Formats: sequence, C-alpha cells, structure tokens
Amino acid sequence: MKKFIILFIFITSSLNATVIKSIEYVGSSRISDQSLSEIIDIKVDEVLDENKLNDALKKFYSFYYFEDIYIELIDGNIKFIFKEKPSIAKVDIKGYKTRAEEKDAIKKIIKLNKGSMYSPKKVKEAKKILLEILEQEGYINSVVEVDIEKLNDNSISIVINVNKGDEIIIKEQNFYGAKKLNVEHFNTVLANREQQWFSWWFGRSNGELKIDQLKYDSRRVNDLYYEKGFLDAIVKEPYMSIDFASNQAKMSFFISEGETYTVNDIKIFADASIVDIDKLHANLKIEKNDIFNIAKLRKDQEYIKTQIANKGYAYAEVMFDLKKDEQTHKVDVIFNAIPGKKVYINDVKISGNSRTLDRVIRRNVLLAPKELYNLTDINDSKNRLKRTGFFENVILEEKRVSEDKMDLLVKVTEAPTGSLMLGGGYGSYDKFMINGSISDSNIFGSGLRLALSADISKRSNVYELSLSNPAINDSDYNGSLTAFRRDYEIRKSMYDEELKSKGFSLGIGKEIFRNTYLGATFSLDFIEETYKYNSGEKEKIIASRKLPYEDQDYTNSSITPYINFDNTNDYYFPTSGVRANFSVEYAGVGGDSKYIKPSTNIRYFYSLEDLLDLDWVFRLKTQARVIIDNGQINQGDSLYLGGPRTLRGYKSYAFPRNEDGVRQNPYKKMWSNSAEISFPLIPSAKMRWGAFIDYAMIGQNNFDDITRAGTGILLEWISPMGPLQLIFAKPLMKEDGDETSSFEFSIGATF
Repeated sequence: MKKFIILFIFITSSLNATVIKSIEYVGSSRISDQSLSEIIDIKVDEVLDENKLNDALKKFYSFYYFEDIYIELIDGNIKFIFKEKPSIAKVDIKGYKTRAEEKDAIKKIIKLNKGSMYSPKKVKEAKKILLEILEQEGYINSVVEVDIEKLNDNSISIVINVNKGDEIIIKEQNFYGAKKLNVEHFNTVLANREQQWFSWWFGRSNGELKIDQLKYDSRRVNDLYYEKGFLDAIVKEPYMSIDFASNQAKMSFFISEGETYTVNDIKIFADASIVDIDKLHANLKIEKNDIFNIAKLRKDQEYIKTQIANKGYAYAEVMFDLKKDEQTHKVDVIFNAIPGKKVYINDVKISGNSRTLDRVIRRNVLLAPKELYNLTDINDSKNRLKRTGFFENVILEEKRVSEDKMDLLVKVTEAPTGSLMLGGGYGSYDKFMINGSISDSNIFGSGLRLALSADISKRSNVYELSLSNPAINDSDYNGSLTAFRRDYEIRKSMYDEELKSKGFSLGIGKEIFRNTYLGATFSLDFIEETYKYNSGEKEKIIASRKLPYEDQDYTNSSITPYINFDNTNDYYFPTSGVRANFSVEYAGVGGDSKYIKPSTNIRYFYSLEDLLDLDWVFRLKTQARVIIDNGQINQGDSLYLGGPRTLRGYKSYAFPRNEDGVRQNPYKKMWSNSAEISFPLIPSAKMRWGAFIDYAMIGQNNFDDITRAGTGILLEWISPMGPLQLIFAKPLMKEDGDETSSFEFSIGATF
C-alpha cells in the first residue's frame, strides 16, 4: 500500500482538473482489458479523481495476481503497468509419498498446484501445513526445504525436499485403574496402540504414534466405558514418555471406573399428533433393567429424530437427559423431542459429475422439488447412489433457503466404472479356476452396463456378454440382454457327461415397491448333451438289455417371471435384512423342452451386536426347486446337489449318484438349507471366520429320496478382487459311494 501512496504524492500536482483522454493496460495476461475496465470506476472524458485511482489499485491488488502495479499519467493519458506474479509450472515432492495419486492429494492439501500463482507467503504456508501432516503421522523433527527454479519471467518450478523425522513407536501402554475392562477392549477403539508381535500382518498394530489422535483417545476410552454402563468413569488424557535416543514411547492412561448403571425408566416427551409414543417405546434398543449403553442411547436418539423427520420436520431436535441415582446405580433416560416446522424441498442441485448425466443421478434421488422432506428418503437416496457403483463418495447436504424450504445439494465424486479383473482359485471338483472380466457399468455416463466375462476351469467354461439398463428412459423399468456360452463336465464313475449350451436371454423388470422388483426373462438355449463312457461300459449296459445315455441336441425356449426383494445393508457382507427371489420358469415357448420350474431362494441376515453386544452375524439360507413335467424333460434339465452353493462337504453334482451308468430319469425336486454364524477375525482387513451346517435333499418324485448334511468352518475375506472363501467341510450322513469334498476355494461367491 505504501508503494502507490508515495506514487500519489508524486503525481498529485498533475491531478488537478485533469481530464482523462485514454486508459491503457500493459502486462496483464490473466485478466482481459475489458474485465479490467469493468473493475474500476474510471471513464474516459471525466475528471481524474485521486480516490478512484487509489480504489482501482486496491481492487487490482485484491486478485493476488500482481507483484507490482505502476501508473503513468501523461497529458490525461493513464497507463496501468502490471508486473504479474509467476505461475507454478511444476511441483515435485521428494522424500515423502511414492504413488502419484498420493502426491497429488498432498499438493491439494498444501495448496501448491500446477497453474496456481506463486508467492513466498504461499510456499511458507505450504511448508507449515506439510510439517503438521508429518507430525500427525508421528514423524518428529522433520525438515522440509523448498527449491525454487525460475523457468522464465512468467513461470517457476518448485521442488519440495522432505527429510522425514524419526518415527515414534509405542513400545509400552498402561491403563492404570482399569479393572473391569482390559487392553483387548481398549484396542477396539484406540487410534494409538502398543506395537504388537507380527505388526506387519493384517490388522496388527505397528505402534506408530499418531500425535493428532492423542487428544481423542481418552474420549474414545471414556465412551467405551459409557457403552459398558460405567457412567461415573473418568479417563484423563494420556501421559507420554518419549525416549528420543531410541524413538520409543511409553503411554499411560489413568482411569477411574466407578460402577455400572442399569436403566430404571425411559420417558419420551414428543408431540403425539406427529408420532405414536407407544410405537417409539416399542422400537427402542435401550430397555429397562438393561445395563446402560451410550451407543444404544444414541441410536435411539437418532431413531426418534428419524421418525419425526420422516413427517417433514427436517429440523427436529431430540435431546436426552440422564438422571443418575448414585446410591442405587440406576439411571432414568429422558428424551425430549422438539419438531419445529414442516419443510419442503425447494430444489435438487447436483454437482461433481463430469461424466455421469444429471438424469442418472436424479432418478436415484427419492425427493423432488415441492415434496415434503423425509429423512429416510434422504438416507435411501444416498444408499441408492452408492449401490450404482458410479461414485467413490456421495454427500447429500441440506441448505436452508427459508423457514419452510430447503435445497438438497447432491455432491458426488465419480469413480472409475470401467474395470479389468483377473482372479483364480482351486476346488476339489473344478480344480484350478480362472475368472476374468472386462466391464463398464456407466457407459458414456448413461448408467448402462456392458460386461464381458469368462470363468474357466477343468470342469466348466462360461463366457458371457451382457448389456443392462437399470432405468429405461429414467423410468422404474429395467432391462437386460445377455449372450452366453456355457460348457459343463459332470464326472461319474462310469461316464462323463458334457453339457454345451449357447444362446441369449432378454429381461425386463420394474420396481413396484421400494426394494421390490417384478419382472420376466426370456431365454433361448441351444444345448448339446454328450456322454463318454469308460471303455466297454456302454456295451455292457446294452448287453444287459438296459438303456445307456445317448447324445442329443435340443432347444430350450423359456420365459421366467420373477419377483425379487432386497433390503440388506451391504452388497458383499450384509449384517441385516433379507434377500429373496421367487421365480417360475415356463419352458415350452417353442423349443423342445417342456416343463415348469418354480424356484425360491431366501437369505436372512441378523447381527447379534444389539442383542449380545458382539460382532457376530447369523445367516440363514433356504432354496428349493421343482421341475413339473409338461411334455419333455431332458437329462440336462435335471436338478443336482452338492458343492459350495448347495451342500458343502460333497463334490459339485455329487447327487444324484449313478454308479452303473444306466439311464435314469431326471431328478425333479431339490431343497437345500444352510445356517452360518460369522465371527470377526481381523476386522480392519475385512477378514472373518465362521461355522456352518448344511442340510439338503433331492429326489426324482419326492424331496427326500436322498438326504445329506455337511458341517465345517470357513474363512472369508472381502479382498480387492471380490469375496474370497476357504471352506473346510466334513460330510454328515455319508453313505458308501458318496463323492465327498473336504476343502473348497472360491472367489466371487457370497452366502
């Protein structure tokens, strides 16, 4: 500011009654002359005003584009001469982070991006932020140096050299005063944990000190005590003792636990004309005579708010009060709900989608302008957008525009929707397996999905090309088209059966209710059945005046109406909800096969966390199929039992058995049931283990001609390539001649 005030003193004598003849701008490449003229309040043919000239300089400097600005005034001709700040042409970080995307993320945080304006102040601030990041990650006494290279008058290159300081490792952690809870409990919530053996393994603690999390760790432990009912618990901020010679730390927590409290009474004060108070009470997670749990209390608080907000009261507030009796160690819980006024949606604004079309996003948002606010619809909209797979992140913000109106801001971060995947596995029946696919689930941002996949093993080869549209013309209707080739080999003791089919399917469906879809699929298959008997076995069967299997070709043309329901909370690892499918395949729309095949598949998931406060998940699956003869059932249409999908402990296609190779009628009834309980193994790595029991039956005309069971344990991991399972099984109810399997490996399959 001093620079141009001194300039004004120099030219003041020239300002008196000077009429402006022209205005010229020199040296500004980032702002056009027209834009500069619009910024200032100075015009040709008017008398020059010192204050306006001063204001013009202030406005120009406010853009932070210029290092200096000079003014020349000669006979009423004004010339603004700009010296621009150089732009940053290149930024490189050395000694910290290796992946390009990680370095780009750091550049954004420290605000040194290619193309932005350079200033010493900006570099100084960037160094400060980077040092804070290093300290938060546990690197003490780090050094950051910046080298500036001038490329030309308008651009520079910046190299940031990072010398990471010493990393502090927590070698010892103590919890003084803790008697009711132990280190295993605390490790479930702490960010800073003691170094563990095999710290390089999934889910193990490497002991690295996270300084920025220290102030929160005591709160996390305190909250854990509140979850266990210790309402008088006090956890002080941890005391750190650091040996800088060895870069090792000792962390100590000082805890006063107190006693556990049980819930004496629960009261809800809310407007009965808006919500049913009795219904609210019936659905609370916290109950009388239970040990108090702050986590359940918060869920109940959110539940009450949701029920009120679903009636349009977007700004409803639900507060709770705890009245403790320190003599009896009982607590009364009091909820007080203040609804506020009803709110309507003013507009839905979408941002962040450079590829995905607005309409694709809008059709997954369950609220539209002029509709009454509904919190469940907000949450369901977010989940629907996430389930598309188009976005890495979805944020729905509520912006109040008046007392009874709000804008819904949908902010998305797009994810790569094209994928190339290659995986493999081993099974006792299929042997080595290779799975590969190339797909794009959001072609041209339209929401269309195109995929090509191949599953190849010693016993089967499956190739598919599919195109699907989840919302035809942005309606509730969906459609799909699939072309396929499927080759299977079914090995029996006397012969091998090969089934080769090729064809296509065309499907259309509609969401009739939320999470419920009704539709139909037309399928046309051209099938070849080939039977290869062991040497001389076919001749023996014929000589005994019995019939062997014969090669045949036939066409299966069918239409399958279906109804699907899915309200689970996760695609790969649901912990609550139901997935159900009911369908009836009618074969005989042309073609050779003529039958009716009703099928049902129901899967139920229930978390025991609320009931027992344990991260255990109970799973139940039942599936049944029946083939009704309507003129012709071919051997390839037969039902089979065995393998990971129907009966673990037995090989795929183990039943029906055929020990003599004589032709037998297709099996037409099958029922399979599975019960599992899943336990956490390494939660941070998404690894779990579980125990299961399967019970299944199959028959020609009755369900229970053959009845078998299996049990065992499994390891499961939601890997970057998809779900992976290791299955260790033991057959139950086994009979002589049964083909059993004690180990299976699968990728891509879920319960």
